[in-house]
Amino acid sequence: MDEAAVHDRRWWALAVMCVSLLVITLDNTILNVALPALVRDLHASTSQLQWIVDGYTLVFAGLLLTTGSLGDRFGRKGALGIGLAIFCGGSVLSAFAGSAGALVFTRAVMGIGAALIMPATLSLLTNIFRDPKERGRAIGVWAAVAGGGGALGPVIGGFLLQHFWWGSVFLINVPVAIGALVAGRYLLPA
Repeated sequence: MDEAAVHDRRWWALAVMCVSLLVITLDNTILNVALPALVRDLHASTSQLQWIVDGYTLVFAGLLLTTGSLGDRFGRKGALGIGLAIFCGGSVLSAFAGSAGALVFTRAVMGIGAALIMPATLSLLTNIFRDPKERGRAIGVWAAVAGGGGALGPVIGGFLLQHFWWGSVFLINVPVAIGALVAGRYLLPA
């Protein structure tokens, strides 16, 4: 993709990056409302609940610098795509986990995907938006989406739990991640 095409599609590219970021920030908080259902259906102990919630965050935070460096070295678009695929697969596995131990593991897999996604989005953003004023606006939108995702998580989770089973808080990620993956293939520069 040449410079002119990247410039023309920059706001659409920002939308892809924001949707990618939204799905991982949403997942930080959406699970909290499903914890009572996990106790009931998976017989999860308090310790297991803590690992189900924190396993994602610990893996995500622990790998963030490493995956950001790998994305910069081997390709940000590729890192984002791989991250979305891992996150999507982990979400499906989490939705159908048959035990609390399995859910801890699948949440950790989701954390790996999230660790690839977040730095790739910000790195792509700073390379696509070269004008300092536009870059500032784009980073503002990116940060607002990150904050909004965390705030929307419990609301969306509550809605899903009223109408579906606890696995739906993970399945909501699948169409969003697939949509971002497909759109990113066409809208993001290599």
